[in-house]
Amino acid sequence: MRIDRILEKKRTLSFEVFPPKKDDPEMSGICSAIDRLSRLNPDFISVTYGAGGTNVGKAVELAGYIKSVGVEPLAHITGGPSTPESVDSTLKRLGELGVENILALRGDRPVDYTAEYCRYFKHATDLIGYIKGGFCIGAACYPEGHTECTTLREDIVSLKMKQDMGAKFLVSQIFYDNSYYYRLIHEAGKFGVTVPIIPGIMPLTNAKNIIRIKSMCGSTIPLDFRNMIETYSGYPEILREIGINYAVYQITDLIAKGAPGIHLCIMNRADIAEEICSRLRCLFDGLFRAEKENI
Repeated sequence: MRIDRILEKKRTLSFEVFPPKKDDPEMSGICSAIDRLSRLNPDFISVTYGAGGTNVGKAVELAGYIKSVGVEPLAHITGGPSTPESVDSTLKRLGELGVENILALRGDRPVDYTAEYCRYFKHATDLIGYIKGGFCIGAACYPEGHTECTTLREDIVSLKMKQDMGAKFLVSQIFYDNSYYYRLIHEAGKFGVTVPIIPGIMPLTNAKNIIRIKSMCGSTIPLDFRNMIETYSGYPEILREIGINYAVYQITDLIAKGAPGIHLCIMNRADIAEEICSRLRCLFDGLFRAEKENI
């Protein structure tokens, strides 16, 4: 089912997974994780394309597997390293598997990527315009502004272009301060962005990930939260509890203030998703399930 049609009826719960590395042929681990995630009744599961467009074959295979277990897949396509021919081939394969939903991204150039980048699709809008018919297209947005934009206004103008080119919904980059998401919603509305903006949440359960997240997307980590993570950096079980509790707080606040859904980036950790859903069972089973009955 198209994600835009689901969003017309209810709030969504979704997860994000990624395929194994190119030199790792093992798929059983991620397939097992998807099996566990499917039992949490998500509305869709997104599967990433791989840095620099690598692992395309495995990403397509995983999208097909997600479909086979009765969940809607959201397949990422990264325009930066792609050619029109490779996009056509990927779309054809996805269509044959019954995949209806695409997340169209430009993608950031990996540090070790040596080939020419963004030769055909310099912006996500170029890819969105190229794909168009036959798929429900989503796009990315950045609550704290894209790192290449000098102002939030410049970034929101880009969001409006994505919508005008055919994006039916947006999934945000991860954030840890909900006020940035609310600011984005408010400001985007002024520019005529009307499509649903689904917040992306990544539970932070490892102190080492602070540096990775800052370099990856520039997300601000609130001082109190960061202090707890750094204080208990030598206690993995406590860190896991802190990260899950904070994600639960973010989600509860976002839903209370009208977010159209929650997209959990769980780094293939089905156990993290299960724990969060367990703690929010009343919210998901009550509010979300009641809405789902309207479909």
